[in-house]
Amino acid sequence: MLEYKIFGNDPNKEYVFLIHGIGGSANIFFPQIKSYRNHFNVVAVHLRGHKKSPSVLDVEDFSFNRAARDVVDVLDEIGIRKAHMVGISLGAVVAHQILAIAPNRVETAVLGGVITKITPLPKLLLLIGSMVKKFVPHMWLYTIFAHILMPRKNHQESRNSFIKEAAQMKRNEFLGWYDIAPTVRGTFTTAVEPAAHVPKLYMMGEGDHMFIDHVWEDIEGLPNADFIEVKGSGHVVNLDAPHTFNQYSLSFMKSKGAETETPDQETGRRLRS
Repeated sequence: MLEYKIFGNDPNKEYVFLIHGIGGSANIFFPQIKSYRNHFNVVAVHLRGHKKSPSVLDVEDFSFNRAARDVVDVLDEIGIRKAHMVGISLGAVVAHQILAIAPNRVETAVLGGVITKITPLPKLLLLIGSMVKKFVPHMWLYTIFAHILMPRKNHQESRNSFIKEAAQMKRNEFLGWYDIAPTVRGTFTTAVEPAAHVPKLYMMGEGDHMFIDHVWEDIEGLPNADFIEVKGSGHVVNLDAPHTFNQYSLSFMKSKGAETETPDQETGRRLRS
């Protein structure tokens, strides 16, 4: 069973599950936990290979499907039939896989820093990393990728936060996740049909240069899919713009996908609502 933390146990409140990215932990959701727990019971999971959760080496079939089933197992363990899912970066990939295999367990999905495909530049970087991963410290790879993914000065705080969290991750655990990264595309495509009825909010920072345009191309025209581009934010939108992220995501989850309220600050263009 994955390690998880529960914030609140009000039987009259719905549950929100927080799913971090590679190298992350519940700590990256600190601004959300403070805000969400006023309205929901909050569960922050630590994915396999992170903190005190089981190792990726404990299963023969480690994959995004296995990672998604791990989260569904936590739902069963706590006794939750259905929950809102909030995923960031690789956590959004896992959330897509949950939508593919267990859409009936998802109330809404809020997906930040989403990755729906590995485009040529990330593919090249992954290839180069695969060629040298046996010879260089895994944190070198992680740090290089973090700087390429979040290059701007206003990304520094979130970039440093992720690097700090990842430093606690063991080499074999990092490489286990690294090796399944090329299969990201399947997590999105297999979720489109079974999760068509599930309200989904895609929140991307305008500075998320590797993925934002491709995510918009993929979801344009999909039913029950809203897209928000957040000004002044990069890949880790929940840390770069926590006030905006919290306002939009809370409004969306509470309305279960109905028209969201407009926050009281400039947040970027609503591409689809």
